[in-house]
Amino acid sequence: MFRELVESSQDAILIKRVDGEITFWNAAAERLFGYSPAEAVGRHVGMLVPPGLKEEEDCLLERIARGEWIEHYETQRVTCAGKVLDIDVSLWPIRNRDGSVTSACSLMRDITDCKRAEAELAALHAQQRHISLALHLMGASKQIPGARAASRYLPSTQGQGVGGDWLDLIDLGAGRVGIFVGDVMGRGLDAAVVMGQLRSAARALALAGLPPWELMRALDAFTHDLPEQFVTCVYLEADPVLGEAMVCSAGHLPVLLIEPDASVHQLPVPTGLPLGVGGLPHEQVRIPLRAGATLALYTDGLVETAHSDMDHRLDLLAGTLGEVFTTVGDLEEAADRVLHTLLPDSAVYADDVTLLLVDFPAAPLQTAQTELPSQAFSVPAGRRFLRGHLYAWGLAALADTALLLASELLTNGVQHGQGPLGLRVWRSSRELGVEISDRSMPRPRARLAAGTEESGRGLILVSSLADAWGTRPTTTGKTVWFTLLTEAAPHEPACRTRGADKEAGETPAPV
Repeated sequence: MFRELVESSQDAILIKRVDGEITFWNAAAERLFGYSPAEAVGRHVGMLVPPGLKEEEDCLLERIARGEWIEHYETQRVTCAGKVLDIDVSLWPIRNRDGSVTSACSLMRDITDCKRAEAELAALHAQQRHISLALHLMGASKQIPGARAASRYLPSTQGQGVGGDWLDLIDLGAGRVGIFVGDVMGRGLDAAVVMGQLRSAARALALAGLPPWELMRALDAFTHDLPEQFVTCVYLEADPVLGEAMVCSAGHLPVLLIEPDASVHQLPVPTGLPLGVGGLPHEQVRIPLRAGATLALYTDGLVETAHSDMDHRLDLLAGTLGEVFTTVGDLEEAADRVLHTLLPDSAVYADDVTLLLVDFPAAPLQTAQTELPSQAFSVPAGRRFLRGHLYAWGLAALADTALLLASELLTNGVQHGQGPLGLRVWRSSRELGVEISDRSMPRPRARLAAGTEESGRGLILVSSLADAWGTRPTTTGKTVWFTLLTEAAPHEPACRTRGADKEAGETPAPV
């Protein structure tokens, strides 16, 4: 009865002495390896072992002789036709009456197809991981003027790996910086593709000058048409010139602010609903941003674990940032120390980990502003105001270009805007910025004027001569700005004769 049971088994079963001689060979072994019982019994089991695994078989026989049980050992064996098979083998010792091991029973199963399928699946995952990582690298943030940044992205080591985390730094011009961190629910190529679409859309909307709340509204509508509809993100528009930031969150974890004295606190930003949920508008808040402050943005992979309370992990992150910035001045080192503390096991990540540290090392070197009525005489008055500060700051070499462009924008403000006009000028170590604000909503656009038109060429001139220019909405209207690089401008002494800033034909304005 026992022999019939063994012969009917679908798994290959053979018995071999501890010296390797085969003493039993069932029908499944014949089907698997191609040897009949007459051909196999009495021969050494080494006939089934590929040349490179001879020592492995000797080791297995030695372990059996010591009485060990070996279960589900994966190796390779060769058929009579020379075909190499992937095999799952289990071995156990056979003892005689006195308890000594005389033989071993070996049960073998062909797992070649399973191993091939595993290899194909692993290759597919590796390909998807490569594509997903490429999508992340396509949007890797670069250092931009006016801010320093250190970022870390660690893809998950489990499942399909790379997910939908993203971060972005955007040069908005005029010293302003757009900062994004987001997380698409899910993992793998699908989540990474959705992430890429959202990141591109968010960047385009930010560069178009949309304020954070309006940008979130547009992204929310955009997300409804995407396959992965649960997305959290936070967007900050930092303006170091004004010393403030506008922030809006769509269900994302709180942003942490590290003050220059290394104190850490969460920004008081309403969490809002994730993108794709809809129903309620996202609220925007304005926060002060002092020179030397650092912002910490991250995704849940940094602070969320299966066995820890989220509030406790957020407190740990805040405490770690406070300790790090008390002793470390380098953002790259600070980012590494945060990861080491929050994720001490650097080899295993259950979820994507994203961390972005951004600081604003210095306020503008100088800044000045004035208010002008929406009258024609405000154009020369604005020029005098600008010229006086350019000479006082040693930037006389930029005066001709700056005054020409400012005249065009002031004239547009007088003709098409609603007063009063705000004129603000500032300089950093890198650039000069000039901004003209008014209380009308329509934004100006550059256009090609017809030959018979007397106007319509001003913004084309601004676009041609400025190093950068743009418009943005404000709470009361709009601002049009341009910048000129100061790095190439020769420095001039900050002094002039008393009447040097008075143009012929210009009368003083009440400023």
